[in-house]
Amino acid sequence: MSVEPGAGEPPNEYSVKMSQSDLGWEVLISEPGGAVIWTRACADETEARTLASTVRQHIYWLSPAKFREYYKLAEPI
Repeated sequence: MSVEPGAGEPPNEYSVKMSQSDLGWEVLISEPGGAVIWTRACADETEARTLASTVRQHIYWLSPAKFREYYKLAEPI
């Protein structure tokens, strides 16, 4: 029998996106309410895509509590 990640737990509603500015690429995590709560600068687009992909996988696989613990995020207000 297969079990979906996080079965029986609330869905993980954090999100991730990449952003490019004059200063370069960065990856941003947003809380369920939409506020950006975590950023990391990246050397280039490839690094940003790789990091964003990893974060997306963590959003899918980890419960909201484990995700906050892993990325050292504060509890949502």
